[in-house]
Amino acid sequence: MPPAPSPGSQASRFTPGERAARVRFRRAVALMLMTLVLPGSAQLVAGNRRVGLVALRIWAVLLLSFFVGAVLALVRPTTYLDLAFDPVALLLLRLLLMALAVGWAYLFIDAWRLGQPLTLSMGHRRAAIGVNGALCFSIAASLLFGAHVVGVQRDFVMALAGDGAATDAHDGRYNVLLLGGDSGAGRWGLRPDSMTVASIDEETGRTVLISLPRNMKNFPFVKGSVMRQQFPDGFDADYLNGVSTWAGDNTELFPDSDNPGVDATIMAIEGITGLKINYWAMVNLRGFTDLVDAVGGVTLNVRQPIPVGGLGDDVTGYIQPGVRKLDGHDALWFSRARDDSDDYSRMARQKCVMSAMLQQISPQTAVRNFADIASASSAMVSTDIPASEFSRFAQLALKARSQKVSTLSLVPPMINTAEPDIHLIRTKVAQAIDRAEGNAPAKSTKAKKATTETVTGGSLGSLSTGYAANDADDLDSAC
Repeated sequence: MPPAPSPGSQASRFTPGERAARVRFRRAVALMLMTLVLPGSAQLVAGNRRVGLVALRIWAVLLLSFFVGAVLALVRPTTYLDLAFDPVALLLLRLLLMALAVGWAYLFIDAWRLGQPLTLSMGHRRAAIGVNGALCFSIAASLLFGAHVVGVQRDFVMALAGDGAATDAHDGRYNVLLLGGDSGAGRWGLRPDSMTVASIDEETGRTVLISLPRNMKNFPFVKGSVMRQQFPDGFDADYLNGVSTWAGDNTELFPDSDNPGVDATIMAIEGITGLKINYWAMVNLRGFTDLVDAVGGVTLNVRQPIPVGGLGDDVTGYIQPGVRKLDGHDALWFSRARDDSDDYSRMARQKCVMSAMLQQISPQTAVRNFADIASASSAMVSTDIPASEFSRFAQLALKARSQKVSTLSLVPPMINTAEPDIHLIRTKVAQAIDRAEGNAPAKSTKAKKATTETVTGGSLGSLSTGYAANDADDLDSAC
């Protein structure tokens, strides 16, 4: 009588046919896992060797490219930013990801075929289909999603890119004119509500925000400009924000311009500040709402109740005081509200919003909400900055996050907006830039510290003493 098999013996539980079936199943799963780790290896050992060799060579080239790119990024950290804003590189990357998704999916399906599914038991066959489907779907879906994200980025770059020519920094700084326009019917770009020059150090990203009030009058245009010829003694036809409208009514003076209103406004800004403007960007204030919502809101220090509504409509409520995280709707009204306050308080609040957005939008937030941010930004901004310069400004923005932001607003009580002292304005602009670059002592903050009153409008300070956020060496502290 043969000895009884031990209870744990495999031979006691499976017949030779069942053991063979398990071996075939393990082989089928192994071929799929080989395709996951080393695409083409399954075909090389059990199928079409030519297909396997081609796939392995492509995989080797991709791995080598990745490691070379990683080393290059260590040597030159801006490499990936350059690629992220290059439309041609983005198109090639998108096509590559799509091709990889299709090719890898084919290899998985072929690996399943090489596993001879018809020789498996029904249970093993279903398990093999499940494993193969999960691997094929997860890899292909990830690659296709990556291709989608790359496509969104490319569309964003293409939609945002301006047709201006790339320019060099002036005296070591890039000066970008930021215009805030209302998207109401017939108003987009006609009378900008806010005008701010962001003067950015080309090396450090240290930024000075120089704001001009919309109600300035009797200012000069830059020498040699067509507007200077029309108004040699200063612009007395309207306020500063009316320059754009005037140019729009006299387009024959700008035969080669696609944006006469913006060009004329730049002539005014250069004449007032003495700065040479490199680029401009028009911000749609209502599109700003979508951007704030896309990043999950912005945290602001609300010092006094801020009316929601007004500007010709009824006030429907108030944003209550306190450190609050505002959604896009409330952040817009925090920036725009003028009821119970004045233009200069509003300018101070707008600077606080700029500072908060710069500091609070982290790279992690940008990646997590990338599609929404790209969609909101392309609808929010019109600019003449060419795509070739996007990488440069992205790098400067990252540097600026760790730098103090200085502000200078050309407003009362320092400047009489009806009869501005241009020499004083240019002196103040030069001093603000010198302080930001460390070439001049910081201005005394005793007067600012003594100003502790909280006034209607939400900004520290008053019309007579000056709002702190309008004239600060550290905007974050002033807000």
